[in-house]
Amino acid sequence: MALTAFRRLAVLVLIVVGGTAGVSLLIGALAGASADRSLTLGFYLMGCFLMIMGFFVGNRGPARVKSESAASGTSAVGGLLGVFGDRRIRWATLVEQNETINNSAFFVLLGLALVVIGLLIDTRHSLL
Repeated sequence: MALTAFRRLAVLVLIVVGGTAGVSLLIGALAGASADRSLTLGFYLMGCFLMIMGFFVGNRGPARVKSESAASGTSAVGGLLGVFGDRRIRWATLVEQNETINNSAFFVLLGLALVVIGLLIDTRHSLL
């Protein structure tokens, strides 16, 4: 089971890295930038975006919105009440809270990995 999960994680990471590289090269070619610079900036930007996304996912509170009834959005007044006041909340289950923390950690670690990849291929700065 752990091997299957690791394989899925590796495939997801490869898809994100490959997609980031492809989009970065495409935008870089359209902008007339070099491939090294395009890849470096693409990995930096996507990594920072994922880390910020992980931060906000992790800061989601323990309250969740209950499923809204179909009657509240049928009229204009009911729709306004649903937006401004008639909202019912519930406490998140332990499974939902753990899922939130795990998703946050995944986004932050994936973002950090992309920033490190960008740092490794950055030719403007030497690591040694």
